[in-house]
Amino acid sequence: MPAQPVIAEIVRSGFVEGHHYGSVVALTPEGEVDWSVGEVDAPVLPRSCNKPVQALAMLRAGLTLPPDLLALACASHSGEPQHVTGVRRILAHAGLPETALQCPPDWPLDDDARDAVLRAGGGKERVLMNCSGKHAAMLATCAVNHWDTDSYLHPTHPLQRAIKDTVAEATGEPVAAEAVDGCGAPLLGTSLIGLARAFSHLATLHGNGSAIASAMRSHPEMVSGTRRDEAVLHRAVPGLIGKAGAESCYVVALPDGRAWALKTDDGAARARPVVMAAALARSGVLEEAGVDADAVRATGRHVLTGGEVPVGEIRAVL
Repeated sequence: MPAQPVIAEIVRSGFVEGHHYGSVVALTPEGEVDWSVGEVDAPVLPRSCNKPVQALAMLRAGLTLPPDLLALACASHSGEPQHVTGVRRILAHAGLPETALQCPPDWPLDDDARDAVLRAGGGKERVLMNCSGKHAAMLATCAVNHWDTDSYLHPTHPLQRAIKDTVAEATGEPVAAEAVDGCGAPLLGTSLIGLARAFSHLATLHGNGSAIASAMRSHPEMVSGTRRDEAVLHRAVPGLIGKAGAESCYVVALPDGRAWALKTDDGAARARPVVMAAALARSGVLEEAGVDADAVRATGRHVLTGGEVPVGEIRAVL
């Protein structure tokens, strides 16, 4: 990857002690680049930002889920009770046991949910892993089509071939790289422009794409968690759909087709919401009717402390 410019500064007591480097792109409703920072044509691995596009492929392959569970299929969930129950509902509807899941056992992402598991004497489980909603939906898609469930993560499986075709179509680009995601599923690379374009399509499509956007808008807490910045951003901007991914990747789109995608090179999760809030501000979204500008700004606020007292911040540079 080419060297990227500074997109955020680490400011402590007025002193810039470090930087986050990366790239950001904003698309117009027509899918053209409105503005960009850094190299946005180069391939990236979008990680979990791909999940709603993967879900689109599953719907096209015959998967049917109610909106809350469809949102969960797009999720990197926090492992809260409603998420775990939802995963089990997807599996039960497909007639499959939890042992069919091939994501790794893990703790809930949410601290309170993890503590509750520990207090109950529990341990890591596959159903608690943040990608288990996607995996359960993949298995349910296999069940609908009578495809093998033991090999559902193999790149040549009919499910994964369908996902690859859908990713290429939605991004408008050939798949730029093939890797393995943290959950064990195939991971398909594209540029930030391609990622933003895919979400623009989801936000404006009819049919299956509209179902995904509607599910994400009506159940943002299922896409992430009740205490996550992504859910706050969904509620703060009418009609927004968004998805964060590992290694500080983030993409959002609005119903008119505008879309933004970003990535920091160091993968620091703390910089991700800071830069996205600044990107939306640069595009004038915070001044639009119905937008809770204070809530958007709050998602982009990362305070640095010294002796439990605020002394600095992570500051976007766009």
